[in-house]
Amino acid sequence: MALSRAQLSWPHGAAGSGESTRLLPQASRLVELPYSSSSSSDDDDGGSLAGDMDLPAAEQDPGVWCSGPPKLSTFSQCVRYLAFLWNLLFLLLGLLTLAVGVWGLLAKGSLGGERLAPLGSDPMLLFVLAGLGTSTVSLAGCLGALRSSRCLLRFFVGAVLAFGGLEVLGGLLLLAARHRLRDALRDALLLCLLRYQEEPDLRFLVDEVQRSLRCCGLGSYRDWETNPYFNCSAPGAQACSVPASCCLDPWQNGTVANAQCAFGALRLGDVAAGTVVHLGGCVAQLGAWLRSQAGGIA
Repeated sequence: MALSRAQLSWPHGAAGSGESTRLLPQASRLVELPYSSSSSSDDDDGGSLAGDMDLPAAEQDPGVWCSGPPKLSTFSQCVRYLAFLWNLLFLLLGLLTLAVGVWGLLAKGSLGGERLAPLGSDPMLLFVLAGLGTSTVSLAGCLGALRSSRCLLRFFVGAVLAFGGLEVLGGLLLLAARHRLRDALRDALLLCLLRYQEEPDLRFLVDEVQRSLRCCGLGSYRDWETNPYFNCSAPGAQACSVPASCCLDPWQNGTVANAQCAFGALRLGDVAAGTVVHLGGCVAQLGAWLRSQAGGIA
């Protein structure tokens, strides 16, 4: 509201002076009303805004902090529990393999020595490494599936993809270098023949291969002459002999293992030795077995 200049001016008469005295408080109130109402409204708005700013975000929008995890579908739940059970199975197998490897090393006293044997000459180390790798990856898969941990699941998927890539690469290398692989396999078997009496693990593997494939030696049974214990010039009862796993019938009376069934086999001719031991070598038999099992190995 605005007042006219005549109403706000000071009159020169006594009556005018009294009237202006009465009008002065009213004019003051009229002039101050807009400012006071405006300031009060501003204060109220500022106070309300300040009050709103002082409220925590959770009170302004309770859904921000109170929202629960997204509900999984039935298919996702089935996949989750199937992955957990599958990895639990492989975790148990990995722990079993690790236990077998550690037990083998303890039984041979390899862990008490100054240093472990080379990896290629001690199969128990392969069991330990395979058990550690399998159990670690499977444990990550179990915990990742159970707790829905993205970090563990990413590690699990990355490890599985890495192992799969290594398997594919190894298969391609086997196909590309199969002739070199045959020579490497022959050298490995020759090392097994030379260290047959020194390494119990290698002796067990050689006996199992010769017994299951019905073979003896690498190319023939006479390859055992390279072993210093079975050579004809060696002292002892095993001279000019081959392991009992080369025998056609390694059992005595069908029940008891006959450890002396191949004694003196290298002194016999091929015809006479063929009635006692297997004459064919294991390299050809092992190659034929690998070719027949190529689909299953793949």
